[in-house]
Amino acid sequence: MQTWFITGASGGLASCITRQLLERGDRVAATVRKPGVLDDLKAQYGTQLWQARLDLTNPQQIAEVVERAFTDLGTIDVFVNNAAYGLYGAVEEASDKQIEHLFMTNVLGSLRAARAVLPFFRNQGNGHIVQISSMAAHYSIPGMGLYCSSKWAVEGAFEALAKEAAPFGIKTTIVEPGGIRTNFAAGNAVFGERMDIYRDMEAGQLVSMIKGEVPGLNIDMLKNMVIGDPDKMAQQIIHRVDQGDGPIRMALGSDAYKKIRATLLERLAALEAQEELAYSTDADDVVKQV
Repeated sequence: MQTWFITGASGGLASCITRQLLERGDRVAATVRKPGVLDDLKAQYGTQLWQARLDLTNPQQIAEVVERAFTDLGTIDVFVNNAAYGLYGAVEEASDKQIEHLFMTNVLGSLRAARAVLPFFRNQGNGHIVQISSMAAHYSIPGMGLYCSSKWAVEGAFEALAKEAAPFGIKTTIVEPGGIRTNFAAGNAVFGERMDIYRDMEAGQLVSMIKGEVPGLNIDMLKNMVIGDPDKMAQQIIHRVDQGDGPIRMALGSDAYKKIRATLLERLAALEAQEELAYSTDADDVVKQV
């Protein structure tokens, strides 16, 4: 039996992870923004489920909840940093307040939660951090620039954190799902103030699609085009933790694999085309490294 700490445990992928863990007999410390949303699981699994309210934009609350979880449960083996949301629309359409809240939640919230857990994992001499990211951490498209940038920032920080924490027996896995059949986009989405100049462009078209405002759009058909099965993804995340070792990044969904691969190949080709230019700017007296 293992003990897991999961942020944003009430919805989407995290909900599937939570249910599967409880079903197999693990303990789960689940944090949510709205009290009561996990009462059905609490009634079914009793002390297997530890609950707390957590707002990732509240640094003091993050520290207090993490400390209370370790105190109450004695040990936590796996920390799943899941809580996040999407902000959609052209970069110009979002307000400063919306951008700040997005980064407070997706980036600073994830970092603060992980940093709060690290001292406890070091004292234990072990632990596994699972950071839920996205295939969007590898590219950026009109209408998703701010959400994508938050995931780029998360991956940059957690790639370094993984290397820093490894000497203390702490493992790190960055999960990069593609589209998932949950209510993430439609249910948790935030939108900038729409501007007419973007409405018929790619950014505006994306927003209209997410909002279901495209004439003749079959919402049920659109949902069925989403590839990722959240239960299968949850199963693979749990399997990776049970397995212990593996690549730092974990792509889930054929759309994630294809999109990430295509993006990396495109960027590599663009870089290689600039090799002569890059070398031409070296100092004439530079000491070449062997």
